Amino acid sequence: MFIDEVKIRVIAGTGGDGCTAFRREKFIPNGGPDGGNGGRGSNVIFKVDTGLKTLLDLKFQKEIKGKNGEHGSGKNQFGKNAEDLIIEVPEGTIVTDIETGVIIADLVQKDDEVIIAFGGRGGRGNKAFATPNNPAPDMSEHGEPGEKREIKVELKLIADVGLVGLPSVGKSTILSKVSRANPKIAAYHFTTLSPNLGVVTTNDQRIFVMADLPGLIEGASNGEGLGDKFLKHIERTRIICHVIDMSGSEDRNPYEDYLLINKELKDFSEKLINKKQIIIANKMDLESSKNNLIEFKKKVDSPIYEISAIDNIGLDKLIIGIADILDKIEETPLYKESEIESHVLYKFKREKPFTIVKESGVWIVRGDTIEKLFKMTKFNSNDATLRIIKKLKTMGIDDELKKLGAKQGDSIRIFNYEFEYVE
Repeated sequence: MFIDEVKIRVIAGTGGDGCTAFRREKFIPNGGPDGGNGGRGSNVIFKVDTGLKTLLDLKFQKEIKGKNGEHGSGKNQFGKNAEDLIIEVPEGTIVTDIETGVIIADLVQKDDEVIIAFGGRGGRGNKAFATPNNPAPDMSEHGEPGEKREIKVELKLIADVGLVGLPSVGKSTILSKVSRANPKIAAYHFTTLSPNLGVVTTNDQRIFVMADLPGLIEGASNGEGLGDKFLKHIERTRIICHVIDMSGSEDRNPYEDYLLINKELKDFSEKLINKKQIIIANKMDLESSKNNLIEFKKKVDSPIYEISAIDNIGLDKLIIGIADILDKIEETPLYKESEIESHVLYKFKREKPFTIVKESGVWIVRGDTIEKLFKMTKFNSNDATLRIIKKLKTMGIDDELKKLGAKQGDSIRIFNYEFEYVE
């Protein structure tokens, strides 16, 4: 089954908890803190496997979840980091963050890999909190939660040449004759239900990859027929080969077919219509094709290759011509480095790391930074409680509550905890 798009939730591993412990050794009655830190949670990594040609393995997974780090322990023993979770994907896989619309990765080469979600760091043990003023802290942290992301995973095939055209113009036949690909061929529309790839070798041993894409129809760029599902697979190609049934069978007009397909390419993406394009005039063995070609040449200026795929006429000249053009066209990445997340410089306006609203008489404090702080705090010691109160005050929450009109005794809810406001 050919699957080229899935949406999935990715959750990296949570860090292991830090440990609260003290030295208990003979002749050392007041040993200091020796609780170790927790280990890092596993990253979720996507890596290219050249043996894969579809996203089928991801289709039935709603969620990918990494493993948690190991907890720290006494005697200053750190927990082990969790092993990274590696998900194998085909060449040409694009990963997009659904919430922001930002492209996380475009994986196009063997062994390309990228961290999709980062594992949380391990919580610190009490030894890490020791200071001259507090040499024996009675506190440690929970591990940091792993990063969560809703992502769209798309496959855009990697091919040098894309065959496009209306249904039943001979694209699959051409591919089967010039390569070892074995696409399904039949005399009805939409025989091809998924893209087919073939490796083409010329007589002088030049090699390129050709993709046969399912037949387009009018309105394909807007979802009609099968076209909108497969137009994206042309985006990586360097040449578009526009296959036209020059015989005008089924009351077709070759020139109108040409205009129709180009309109769909343009409507889908300006990048497509600006690619190098050649015309493959197929079915030239039929009598009506000759006159149609004469009229067609009066209106179209692109290079035209006359062939009869069924009779193997003109195919050698065609693939040599394609190879010659490819020699002159440099490969360019589908996306510029500036469009990929790792190279994007975000310029958000400065905002507070929290929001405060009053709901049903209760002041609700929200924010990712606040939530992470509370998740990592162990509220089982005075040291931990005093530390988080100090942090909240430093962040300006007390001042903001006062400014908004909070009064003595008002209820304050932060994450899953509720407090009483004290002026």
